[in-house]
Amino acid sequence: MPLFTGVVPPVVTPLTPSFEVDYSSFTRVIDHLLAGGVHGLFLLGSTSEVVFHDEDTRQRIIEHAIKQVNGKVPVFVGAIDPATDRMIRHAGVAAAAGAAAVVVTAPFYTRTSQPEIADHFRYMREAIDIPVIAYDIPVCVHTKLERDTTVTLAREGTIAGLKDSSGDDGNFRYVLSDTADIDGFFAMTGSEIVVDSMLAMGAHGVVPGLGNVDPAGYVRLWNLCQKGDFAAARQGAGTALPAVRDRPHQPAAHQRRFGRRWRVQNRHAQPRRHRHQHHGPSAAPA
Repeated sequence: MPLFTGVVPPVVTPLTPSFEVDYSSFTRVIDHLLAGGVHGLFLLGSTSEVVFHDEDTRQRIIEHAIKQVNGKVPVFVGAIDPATDRMIRHAGVAAAAGAAAVVVTAPFYTRTSQPEIADHFRYMREAIDIPVIAYDIPVCVHTKLERDTTVTLAREGTIAGLKDSSGDDGNFRYVLSDTADIDGFFAMTGSEIVVDSMLAMGAHGVVPGLGNVDPAGYVRLWNLCQKGDFAAARQGAGTALPAVRDRPHQPAAHQRRFGRRWRVQNRHAQPRRHRHQHHGPSAAPA
């Protein structure tokens, strides 16, 4: 039987106008998700903008959320950073706070081979006492977790599950087939608009960003699929399409956020002139 199943939204991290975490709004988001009947929460993933939070902020986010959840559902925590040793530190904080599992990507920025990625997950597993979930998100880390790597780590017991945001549905299907006989192993999709198809394929759960908006809707979709009513599930899944289509473009939002954050933090600093910056006729060289 899979260790974890169901609807596990990646929880958004609300911010104040000065881009600090808005903990009162964060509390309301968590309560909204729990009221919607979700089966778990995923903190500090890409929807949570994990890589933009420093270590102290990450720890406070984790502790605040786990206290608010109060054991009602399992809480997954992203331990995401470019290097293994940093991820181990994040994972230790999550485990100490009471996380049910940590979610870990491949290392990024530096190029790594599949054998090196496999060792990275092994080091993570050796360092902590809670389950490790592999996070396949090549659009962010620029490395795909290959089928053989994922299945090998699953058979070793190094990873307890997979959170797949690769968009490679064929590979996901192969992983589901290859790991079907591994007791406890689970694979969840990060899809939002083909959730019914992925559940029909055999996914053990869904991690939809739009679950922050309509958690109860995704829970209904999950329940229909568990009953085998895929026709009704297909109709219900269609309601997510306009929300996905009309969502603001995320990179532009990030640019606004961090341009503003730089200005707030450096409002007394003089602009730095770059060596190769073009200067007008009256400008002196730097």
